Amino acid sequence: MNTLEHYCRVHNFGTTAVARASILYARRFTQRFAEVEHLPAPRREVELLRLQFPTALQPPQSGDLLAGRILYPCVGISPEPCGLGWFFDFQGIHDWMACATCSADEAEEARTLIRFWETRITQVRVRAAYPPELAARLPTDDWFNASDVGFPLYRMAGTVLDYGKLLERGLDGLVPADPEPDSLFSAAREAIGVLQSSIDFYAAQPETPDDLRDVLHSIRHQPPRTFREALQLFWLWAIHSGTWNYGRLDIALGPFLARDLDAGRVTEAAALDLLCSQWRLMHAYTNQYNNRVIIGGQGRPDEAAADRFALLAIEATQRVRLNQPQLSLRFYRGQNPLLWARALDAIGEGCTFPMLYNDEVNIPAVATAFGVDSATAERYTPYGCGEYVLGSSSVGTPSGVVNLLKALEVALHGGRDPRTNRPLVATPPAGTLDTFDKVWRAYTAVIEAYIAALADQEKIEYAVAGREAAFLYLTMLSDDSMARGKGIFDGGIRHLGGTLETYGNNNTADSLHVIDELVFRRQEISLAELVAALDANFEGHDELRRRCLAVAKYGNDEATADAMARRVHEHVCRATRQQAARVGLDSYQVVVINNWANVVLGRCVGASAEGRLAGDTLANGNNPSPGSDRSGPTAFLNSLVRLDPSLHAGAVQNMKFTKEWFRPENRPKFDALLRTYFAQGGAQAMITVVSRDDLESAMREPEKWAHLLVRVGGFSIRFIDLPHDAQMEVLHRTLH
Repeated sequence: MNTLEHYCRVHNFGTTAVARASILYARRFTQRFAEVEHLPAPRREVELLRLQFPTALQPPQSGDLLAGRILYPCVGISPEPCGLGWFFDFQGIHDWMACATCSADEAEEARTLIRFWETRITQVRVRAAYPPELAARLPTDDWFNASDVGFPLYRMAGTVLDYGKLLERGLDGLVPADPEPDSLFSAAREAIGVLQSSIDFYAAQPETPDDLRDVLHSIRHQPPRTFREALQLFWLWAIHSGTWNYGRLDIALGPFLARDLDAGRVTEAAALDLLCSQWRLMHAYTNQYNNRVIIGGQGRPDEAAADRFALLAIEATQRVRLNQPQLSLRFYRGQNPLLWARALDAIGEGCTFPMLYNDEVNIPAVATAFGVDSATAERYTPYGCGEYVLGSSSVGTPSGVVNLLKALEVALHGGRDPRTNRPLVATPPAGTLDTFDKVWRAYTAVIEAYIAALADQEKIEYAVAGREAAFLYLTMLSDDSMARGKGIFDGGIRHLGGTLETYGNNNTADSLHVIDELVFRRQEISLAELVAALDANFEGHDELRRRCLAVAKYGNDEATADAMARRVHEHVCRATRQQAARVGLDSYQVVVINNWANVVLGRCVGASAEGRLAGDTLANGNNPSPGSDRSGPTAFLNSLVRLDPSLHAGAVQNMKFTKEWFRPENRPKFDALLRTYFAQGGAQAMITVVSRDDLESAMREPEKWAHLLVRVGGFSIRFIDLPHDAQMEVLHRTLH
């Protein structure tokens, strides 16, 4: 969400000037919303889009080869960038009211706006639709600060659009020229008109170069003819739609690039400049958790043309050295070997991109997970932090988070949260857990209660969002939606699925393994004694903590530890999948990702049996607990492949390697290590190449290390932009 303070910084205006302009816009938008609130959702939406655009648009900046800078206003509609559906920047308005220059009359007007929108933003209406039992299970949305096992999220993130259709047909070819009045098609046609007005806005700006103005005029009505025109039309649609993930752009854009290069209309250098400009626009627009561009993989109709774009995309990523877009390479045996080689070149330079996805594992895994044929599974598209959707034919919004380690803590305290003493789930008293099977059943009871609640939440969120808006720009480029005449979340999309983010998976597995070993197999300590030590954060229990730490951990190619990790993984994945049919979704699946939620959610969990101290970070994605993998990279990778990828909709594997692996004499060894991992069933890899000295230097002198990128989870970021505890989590990961 862009606050008024952010507006001031971006525009270099005084707080008063920007705030008053924003309030004026908010007043107009609110008045118009009140006038059209009674209209059908598609009609209401298009009426408000006319105000949102071009208000949100910014003129080109010096060096921009494409138009498309955007700064969302304080009120509007989007599927995700500013909050689900209808949004209002409450924080920004409150910031304005606190300013000394805000008059009493202006403050009263701001309060009037707040009162109007506090019951009308879509997020509030989703929560208002919870039945009492669901509201009791999920009492708060504040997962950054509250202590609980599960939390709802509010967003429509899991959408990837069919940009190929847009580029083939052009704006005028997407919707019938004379649709029935007051139909979805009529609203869609008018939404295209809004975008065409935005083109006029950009063309009229004095900052727009003449050659760019010609591009804009060309795409207003006609399908794009050149690579630059295709890039421009794609990007304008993306920012109007509010999507943050762009799918397989090598399929959509590769043919335009190839034709221009072959005809001599553009040089390789000029094409690279265009793509670098596009990368910079993406970086300016989105957040670090999204912004996926996918290249490579099976199922590309014109593979040769797609490869030319893919190679250019890797080169652009190397040149701009930004943490966005998140370039991701799908690969398979028989693919152009240059893609793999250039990818490793970029990774070895410290780009952290591209991320690597193994089609030979992922396609059959996706087919099983989603219950689709191989041809459909070929369309799998990573988005966000590493979740999968089926191209433009599915939605997979992650609308809930669940903390597995917190669930275990609650189970060990008789169903109460020891931090708040609030009862969460009815489980047997801790004193009755006299077998490991009883511990397991108590833990799974807590997890399953929250999984069911979050599945209910997901279905309610879709239902409310579908009633609130048609999300016209999403609907027009989603499979089946226009043919069915329904909005994407209102019965339009072919495959309506959801996902559940899980955290602390392998901390939980390691803790359960320690409990099984020390309490029940070896009988070295009672469960009550162990829980007392955990409640004391191991203070006065140093020897017990040493024994907990000494028990084998996941990530070391150790059979019993890895078996427990598989057990935890399979349980949460299967329990989640079972919810789909109950709530009426085509799929509901776990995603084992990370967006530094492992750091945030770790803060509300006390000490845990694997030896972790209270408040310490949780494991990153599918990775071992920080520092617990001590047996080298081969053992680490052997453990990773034991977690079945066909049970979920995406998982991230973060790997940290020293720069020495990429020296000429060592590069073949690294290549062989990585290829062996993938041949044995590795699905994915996200690689950071860095030294511990670099990280420590960046913490001491951040001003000298603005270039240092690291993988946090499902995203990359400048290391110096991380909060301290997140920096420490990255620092303490095992460096191979």
